[in-house]
Amino acid sequence: MDGDPAGGTRLLQKFKLKLIDALCGDPDLVLQHCHSLCLLSQREYDQVKVAYVPSEKVRDILDYVMRKDGKRVQTFLKLLKNSEMQETFPKLDFLKELPLSGPRAAEKKKRKKEGEMPADEVSPKQPCKKNSSRMVTEKQLMLVTRHIGSNWREVARVVLEISNIRLEQIVEENPHNHRERVFTALREWSMRERDKATAARLHSLLTLEENAVAPGSVDFLLEEN
Repeated sequence: MDGDPAGGTRLLQKFKLKLIDALCGDPDLVLQHCHSLCLLSQREYDQVKVAYVPSEKVRDILDYVMRKDGKRVQTFLKLLKNSEMQETFPKLDFLKELPLSGPRAAEKKKRKKEGEMPADEVSPKQPCKKNSSRMVTEKQLMLVTRHIGSNWREVARVVLEISNIRLEQIVEENPHNHRERVFTALREWSMRERDKATAARLHSLLTLEENAVAPGSVDFLLEEN
């Protein structure tokens, strides 16, 4: 494909089964990264998000990415090779030895030597990187409730994946307290996700979903304590 001299698409196809096995531990994290990097359209994102089986989610992500132009394929490969993803998915270590591209790799090496960092090399997840493993606290959850308004049911369903039945129970348990309803939904997400309930991941989920929260309102989730 144009702009893909190293055959990134062919690499994804060749190692498809290996990648599915490596990434199926947390396909939602891969999906959120792809969405934030604009590797998937909104329609593609929505279709993958509702898939129930983890391996099928990863398979669909790979299938969609392989249909993209060479630049997006290379961006996806860079994502899989960055340190955060390598730490989260140890089985991806086989990608370290694979070239990203021919001419582009040479250009990157030349720029590094000259002390210049190309714009597309800046990680879009840098603010989250330091705090990627820090668990969200109940205090932070309570602070988040201040920034989720009347659309809290939609946020709970789409972002936190709380069932309609559970939402009705939350309303009944907190008939006149909006913040307690939101806090209960957030805490339910935190308890369900366990060690995946990091402050950075919650920030990513809330800021990627359109109209969930105001831009910049929950950036405190990325701050060091």
